[in-house]
Amino acid sequence: MDCRGARSYRQCVTLSETTTAALLDVARALVDLRHGVALTGAGISVPSGIPDFRSSGGLWDRFDPMEYATIDAFRADPDKVWTMLAELDELVVSARPNPAHHALADLERLGVLDGIITQNIDNLHQDAGSTRVVEFHGNGRRLICLECDRSYGIAQGRELGMPPRCGCGKLLKPDVVLFGEAIPDQAFAGSQELTATCAVMLVVGTSATVMPCSLIPHMARRVGAKLVEINTEPTELTASCDFRIHGDAAETLPRLAELVGSRLP
Repeated sequence: MDCRGARSYRQCVTLSETTTAALLDVARALVDLRHGVALTGAGISVPSGIPDFRSSGGLWDRFDPMEYATIDAFRADPDKVWTMLAELDELVVSARPNPAHHALADLERLGVLDGIITQNIDNLHQDAGSTRVVEFHGNGRRLICLECDRSYGIAQGRELGMPPRCGCGKLLKPDVVLFGEAIPDQAFAGSQELTATCAVMLVVGTSATVMPCSLIPHMARRVGAKLVEINTEPTELTASCDFRIHGDAAETLPRLAELVGSRLP
């Protein structure tokens, strides 16, 4: 059964005994230690209809990132780069949270998840109800002026022509980090703040290999946090994790939230 559109775990597939046992161990750690933090990547949003950029058929399969996704390319030929950005815009606007996003919001409401650090730009964590979300790579539902820093919503930006321009006459770009741009100071500081007090880190739907975000699990390990990998396949981080859940986050995270809820007073 496909559980991607289901809000409740009970509408989803039945997990194996091995996976359920591993999730039970993670639930116990979250209940005992609290101060969980989730680090999420593209894999958590795939069930929402946003393909992993690096997968077959993804954006980088059709648009060379060094040709379309650098700040230098954007400044040199914004019309060309906006052909890729317009497609990204459509993906972000049409996507809706899946059970994995809702489960992380549930874990926050249960008091065992302090916040989320996400590499995604789709705003789906906020749509699902999570309140503390550090957007490491920005937010694709906003446009920002390269000159005066004025911000626009996507709907407003669509009315400004192509490529869209600010009221000051300068170019607008999605408020996302392109190659060649630095991680925003606020996002970097927010990720460090969450990681410094983390007791359990859920690494969800990411290979955790892209710098500097790849450093975050190792920072969590240095402060004594237990690492939990939730992914469809092993990664370079797998061997360093205390718990490994190999499966679709849209199926496993709702069960985790359910197990946590059943063990809290």
